[in-house]
Amino acid sequence: MILRNTLHRPVRTLISILAVAIEVALVILVVGLVTGLLTESAKRTQGVGADIMVQPPSASMLMAFSGAPMPISIAKRLQRLDYVQAVAPVLLQFNSIQGLEIVYGIDPASFRSVSGGFVYLEGHGLENADDILVDDVYARARKVKVGQTVRLFGDHDFRVAGIVEHGKGARLFVLLSALQDLAGAKSKASIFYVKCDRSDHTAAAMSEMEQLLPSYQVRALKDFTSLMTSTNLPGLNAFISVMIGIAVAIGFLVIFLAMYTTIVERTREIGVLKSLGASKSYIIEIILSETTLLCLGGIVVGVAISYGARTAFMQLFPTLTIEILPKWVLYAALIAIGGGLLGASYPAWLASRKDPVEALSYE
Repeated sequence: MILRNTLHRPVRTLISILAVAIEVALVILVVGLVTGLLTESAKRTQGVGADIMVQPPSASMLMAFSGAPMPISIAKRLQRLDYVQAVAPVLLQFNSIQGLEIVYGIDPASFRSVSGGFVYLEGHGLENADDILVDDVYARARKVKVGQTVRLFGDHDFRVAGIVEHGKGARLFVLLSALQDLAGAKSKASIFYVKCDRSDHTAAAMSEMEQLLPSYQVRALKDFTSLMTSTNLPGLNAFISVMIGIAVAIGFLVIFLAMYTTIVERTREIGVLKSLGASKSYIIEIILSETTLLCLGGIVVGVAISYGARTAFMQLFPTLTIEILPKWVLYAALIAIGGGLLGASYPAWLASRKDPVEALSYE
C-alpha cells in the first residue's frame, strides 16, 4: 500500500525525490570540494620536501592569505641554527585571473636545496624576470605550451620557460625578486621552508626556531595534512554548516509540502482506515514510511548526481579536486532522512487526529 500510494501521484513523488537528491548532493559536493582543496593543497605543500615551515605570527594555514610580512633576512638566521641544512624563502601571491591559483616566488638555488629540484617535462628553469614555470596539471588544464604567454595579476605577462611535474607546493613559479617587485614586497617573504640535516632532528630544530622567533608559527610539514581540515579553519567550517542548513531546509520544506498535500487529498481514505479500526500510530506509521521511501529514493539519486557532477567539474576544471568521502555520504543520507521525517511529522500527526465521521463526509 505504501508503494502504491507513492506511485499514485508520480509527478509529486518525482519532485520530492529530486528535492531530497539536491539536498544530498549539495552536502556531499560542498564538503567534497572543501576537503579536496585542503587535502590537495596540503599534499602539494608536503611535496616541497622540507621538514619545517616558518610563517609569520597568527598566519593562516590557508597560505594564499598569508601576505608577506617577514624580512627575508630571517633566512640567514635560520641557516645558522644547528641541524638546519637549507632554507628557502618563498613569497606567495594569490592570482584570480582565469581561476584561483597560488603563485610561488622562489629563489631557484635555495628552493632546489630544500626540494631536490623540479622534474622538467619540457623547457628549462627560471632565468629572466618574466619567466614562469607551470606544472603539468596547469599546462594541461590551460593548454599552455613552452614559449607561450601567461597573464597574471591582471596586467602582467609571463613567458612559460618550462613545464614541470606537479607536486612541489604551487602550480606556478616565478623568480622571487620579480614577484617582490610586482607585489611591492621588497626583501620580504611569506614563508620559509627549512630542510634539516636529518629528519629525526626536526623536533630539535623546531625547538631552536621557536626560541629564536617566539611569536612565529613553526610547523612540521609531516603534520600539515592533519591540520588542514575545516575544523581548524573556522571560516570554512561555518560555510559548510550554512550550506548544510540550506540543504536541510530545502528537503524539509518540500517533504512537508508534499506530505501535507497528500493528507488533504487522502482525507477520505484516512477516514475509511480509521473506521475500520486503524489506530493513530498506524496512520502515522504509514505517512512516515512513505516519507522514508521517498528519502531513500532521493539518497540514491543524490549520490549518483554527486559522482556525475564531480566527473563533469573535473573535466571542465582539471585543477579542481573534489573528494567524496564515504562517511559524508552516510552523513548526508542521515541528514536527508532526518529532515524528511521532521518535515512529515506534522502532516502525520494531523492525519492521525482526523475524525473518521468528518473524514468520510469530506468531498
